[in-house]
Amino acid sequence: MDFLIQYQWEIFIAAEILSFACLIGFGVVRYLLDKRQLSSTFLLLFIVFLVIEAMLALLLYNKTGEIETFQIVVMIFLLYACTFGILDFKKLDRWMRMKIGKWRGVELLTPKDREKMARQKDPRYIAKKYRMSSMIHLFVFVVIQAAFWIYGTSGLGQIIDYMQDLSWIGTENVAETPYANEVLYRVSLIWGIVFVVDFIWSWSYTFFPAKEKGSSF
Repeated sequence: MDFLIQYQWEIFIAAEILSFACLIGFGVVRYLLDKRQLSSTFLLLFIVFLVIEAMLALLLYNKTGEIETFQIVVMIFLLYACTFGILDFKKLDRWMRMKIGKWRGVELLTPKDREKMARQKDPRYIAKKYRMSSMIHLFVFVVIQAAFWIYGTSGLGQIIDYMQDLSWIGTENVAETPYANEVLYRVSLIWGIVFVVDFIWSWSYTFFPAKEKGSSF
């Protein structure tokens, strides 16, 4: 256990690098080498590395009894992998098929794939996608913050008090906030800023749509 505590970040970074390598390996083995059964092993390994990260965060929490920066970072990465990461993987998969297909001189993209890739250039679709992602981000932000507040307060009455009086935002004294410790408070402040910027940026595609891009494939 002492080894895990001492090298927790190194283990996490190594697991992230290996998990990304597994995704690349999946595409290379499946589309370049045309070994579909073997490629499934890389997806399985990717899931295994995610489980390792989750188990490591849980073990460290059981050891310290506190939610620290490491657990929060792992949670963010796992949430991404289970939400936006799936969509990004599908985009990466189509991109690999397009590139590897050109190298091999074969067609690896289906008509549906090309339709989806063309849609990615439609300003209306882009605006809709960003609106949806902003609402998902809003939902995740509210749920996680609610969990932090429940963890750091004594009950509903205290939560309502903090909601009615927001003067504690930006304070240097974590005891004046609804958060249990400094780490949760600082992470929430940074996340709050990122959330506001992301929300405004996402909706800018609706109010200020981009011009449609030409096809490149």
